[in-house]
Amino acid sequence: MRLVRSHTKVIATLGPASNTREVMYQMIEEGVDVFRLNFSHSNQEEHKKCIQIINSLNEELHTNIAILADLQGPKLRIGEVENNLIEVADGDLLTFVTEKCMGTKEHLYLSYQQFPHDVEIGDTILIDDGKIQLEVTETNRHDKVKAKVIHGGPISSKKGVNLPNTDISMPSLTLADIDNANFAIENQVDWVALSFVRSAKDILDLKELIASKKGHAGVIAKIEKPEALLDIDKIIDAADGVMVARGDLGVEVPFDQVPLIQKQIINKCIWKSKPVIIATQMMESMITNFRPTRAEATDVANAVLDGADALMLSGETSVGKYPAGVIRNMQKIIDYTEANTENSNGFPFNREHAPQEHTNNFISNSICYNAYKMSQQTGAKGIINFSHTGYTAYRISGHRPVASVFSFTNNRTLLRKLQLVWGVRAYYYDKLDDIDESINYTIQFLKDKGLLHTNDAVIHIVGTPLWEKGQANMMKLSIVP
Repeated sequence: MRLVRSHTKVIATLGPASNTREVMYQMIEEGVDVFRLNFSHSNQEEHKKCIQIINSLNEELHTNIAILADLQGPKLRIGEVENNLIEVADGDLLTFVTEKCMGTKEHLYLSYQQFPHDVEIGDTILIDDGKIQLEVTETNRHDKVKAKVIHGGPISSKKGVNLPNTDISMPSLTLADIDNANFAIENQVDWVALSFVRSAKDILDLKELIASKKGHAGVIAKIEKPEALLDIDKIIDAADGVMVARGDLGVEVPFDQVPLIQKQIINKCIWKSKPVIIATQMMESMITNFRPTRAEATDVANAVLDGADALMLSGETSVGKYPAGVIRNMQKIIDYTEANTENSNGFPFNREHAPQEHTNNFISNSICYNAYKMSQQTGAKGIINFSHTGYTAYRISGHRPVASVFSFTNNRTLLRKLQLVWGVRAYYYDKLDDIDESINYTIQFLKDKGLLHTNDAVIHIVGTPLWEKGQANMMKLSIVP
């Protein structure tokens, strides 16, 4: 088992290749921090089994591996096609219908009842991540849309459909999403991701649902629609975390814009101390190959250097041949990149953003900022905080300090949630009665684990009075005895 975890966290999607106890154990050994349940695939019964295995492994291994439930959102798909494969050629005419049928070269079922009403002549239709492109030529505004094939090729059953030019009227939180969200909340998952977010209201709607069920899960906004980019600042403010979902994003917006969009969103999230995840095709070739391509290794390293909180694997671990091996390889790239930053201007570390005056959290933010600055000046090995809500841990993490961030909390639900956050390691502690005793205890605890050593400088952040849950307002610099 890895004793020292990297600052950058690893998320692995579970599926047929990885949903057994043995494989999950191997993946935890290799460095996974969060398991993702993809509600676009598998059913609730299968997800329930995975949740039980994760909980059992956490208990056995004394770990806090988190669970992320990823809702499908209004994902558009075609229906079944003849023999599971048809071929369309450039110039062919194809009719999309809203009544279920077996697809042929002439007509396809599309799971979007409002499609004929919402679409306009000239709009683009993309199938299978943009591999097939069509242009709308006619709509009856009721149940049929005709389109001309611009770039043809093979189409198999249930492939995804993107409409980059169409203003979709479907809600971001579908009936299926609500059912799956309720299931996730009942099973106490730590994070819920909402797909195809278009505005901050989509996030607030899901938060309201979670609150109504007395759930504790944080909400992650998946950025994959052009509309989301127009409302990105408000979305980041409303969400507890953000995912740059490059698969659909790279189809919905011009692909050449995706790299800069990724960097801009990461920077915005770091500035606001919100966790940010980079997803899709990070190690795609390892679905079938035992090692990644050079381009994929560079992609992973660049996401680390950009300062992403977590990197997510999808098909690589859910259906790939080497689910534990891909974790090992990704972790090797992360470890080497973080340990050798002198050739990259110090990134991903030291993202300085001073607190803004006259804000509700000015005192706490000032303490966190100055703890970060002091860790730079003293070469401190750790910044230790006591937190009930996690705010202090998020805020310190947002500065991307070289020092490790150790968070001690009496809130058990926070232990797993913080697994997603850059550089943070969380431990349970509920005896915050005396400052000096608590400081001494945490130093000895981390020393016993081999995470601190004699003569290391360490910084503590505390909120006083101790018996009141409030903002951090005190810090102390110590030397490990």
